[in-house]
Amino acid sequence: MEAVSPESRGEGAAAPQAQGRPAPEARVHFRVTRFIMEAGVKLGLQSIPIATACTIYHKFFGETDLDAYDPYLIAMSAIYLAGKVEEQHLRTRDIINVSNRYLNPSSEPLELDARFWELRDSIVQCELLMLRVLRFQVSFQHPHKYLLHYLISLKNWMNRYSWQRTPISVTAWALLRDSYHGGLCLRFRAQHIAVAVLQLALQVYGVEVPADAEAEKPWWQVFSDDLTKPTIDNIVSDLIHIYTMDTEIP
Repeated sequence: MEAVSPESRGEGAAAPQAQGRPAPEARVHFRVTRFIMEAGVKLGLQSIPIATACTIYHKFFGETDLDAYDPYLIAMSAIYLAGKVEEQHLRTRDIINVSNRYLNPSSEPLELDARFWELRDSIVQCELLMLRVLRFQVSFQHPHKYLLHYLISLKNWMNRYSWQRTPISVTAWALLRDSYHGGLCLRFRAQHIAVAVLQLALQVYGVEVPADAEAEKPWWQVFSDDLTKPTIDNIVSDLIHIYTMDTEIP
């Protein structure tokens, strides 16, 4: 299976560069997490296991150097491990076949030969390596449950017509999914990410929360007392950076 040639050393959780183009390692991680998401969908994984796989991947490369490991092998092992963590178990054979078709779309399905069993053993051994590197801390609190709660609450506050004519909910979920292309899941609290994607979705469609200007505190602070505007701005800035990379990477 073809591997990505590491372009630089770096951490999966590294923040975006303040100026200029994204760091080469960030571009590699973007491509590999996109692979995790697309492979996860083809394997029938739900959103939480896919988020866990992306988080494991980012956390692993936050502890190691990119040039030390094949990122796609790490990604395959992260998918395998996430399935166990979130109790949606996958067969290594299925992961290998889906990954091979994604990375080599014109190739034939792998036969059950020596190459197949070598790759299977590599995934299993890599899983053990990842567990050791991450000190078996592979269970994460994701923003999904918070976003669901916030959307339900906000829908009750909003004018029904205004809510129905703008896809706030669909956009917020899409923003949350795309946030896993970067290391936001490691740098910010789950509640804060959930509020930030909801805030950005409202801004995209120019929707204002009723009576927010007259309230004692902003609507988003009702959901998370310790959240500040600079934190929201930082999360939104990182999301915009991710979408900027998306336009630059084929």
